[in-house]
Amino acid sequence: MRPAPPEKASQQVTEPSPEAQYTFRRRGGDRIPVDVKLYANIVKGAILGLSRRSWSGMEHIPLQGPAILVWNHYSDIDPILIVHYVYNAGRHPRFLLKESIVRVPVVGPILKRAGQIPVKRGSAEAADSLRTLGRELAAGHVVIMAPEGTVTKEPNRWPMRGKTGVARLALESGAPVIPIVQWGALGIHDRKRDPKFKLGRKPVTVRALPPVDLSRWLGGEPSREDLAEVTDAIMEALRAGLAEIRGEEAPPLFDPRQQRPEESESSE
Repeated sequence: MRPAPPEKASQQVTEPSPEAQYTFRRRGGDRIPVDVKLYANIVKGAILGLSRRSWSGMEHIPLQGPAILVWNHYSDIDPILIVHYVYNAGRHPRFLLKESIVRVPVVGPILKRAGQIPVKRGSAEAADSLRTLGRELAAGHVVIMAPEGTVTKEPNRWPMRGKTGVARLALESGAPVIPIVQWGALGIHDRKRDPKFKLGRKPVTVRALPPVDLSRWLGGEPSREDLAEVTDAIMEALRAGLAEIRGEEAPPLFDPRQQRPEESESSE
């Protein structure tokens, strides 16, 4: 397996937008319960001690109304970085979480109180989770999804082909799909190389992009081909945004079912 390239995002990103408030949340967004706000500030304090942020693009995240936020998931810690960004963008982040996480003492009740959504992956309840997300969108909330459904398997941490759940949710709800690209999380924690968190503030880049244009697929019952095309359009937007941040040319979308021979051999 080829090693991941150095995370050099901090040299590639332009100055953050004025919308990217580093300490306080944008005004005019979701109201957060007092206890949830307390938990959020504790988590933010920990993240601030580990990351040196370069944020931009918050103007693409609406302060009110439904939206589906998607991100490139390539590490164990990057969901927390995305939560921090979305929270400071003025919205109440809502994720799908493995049911096992919600059963963890102390942490589980806090996550449920914060509106996170438990799901049994690979079960009939996974389909129910999409309906739950649909209800969240209908109520005017934002939901956050990793289209791949897991950490990318692409050797150099580029996005891989996504699953169609995000596409189906987008077409059924009509909510905008807003890509959020991020890079730098492995400087904080890389489970494959070192299970310990690295002390010191590491450069982390997070950038929201304009909504993906899905207008050609809206209206009517989507076919399998439609869902596949919408999914690819979303993943390609993430890939292009990440390429800009990394300052590299992105490879084609990775399909873990069609690994290149040299990758299969190197992983044995």
